[in-house]
Amino acid sequence: MTKELSLQLPDDLYRAVKLPEGEVQARLKRELAVRLYDKGLLAFGKARELAEMTRWDFRDLLAEEGVIRHYDVDELEEDLVTLENLG
Repeated sequence: MTKELSLQLPDDLYRAVKLPEGEVQARLKRELAVRLYDKGLLAFGKARELAEMTRWDFRDLLAEEGVIRHYDVDELEEDLVTLENLG
């Protein structure tokens, strides 16, 4: 099941975003993902999904934005499962 979230912006506000028109939606998703992650409102994996980025690209984006990576027990367990599957 998926839920749709639609953000409607007045034309003047949309045009005020200083990005090429084709980049606005993806960039807003990335900005939202970074801010929600930074505030602890979204876990890394889910924030990465929202940003539609690979784990490594999202990690790099967080570094570029100066956001400190939170590493919690859930992520540790996820990494341990990944390592176990690789080994």
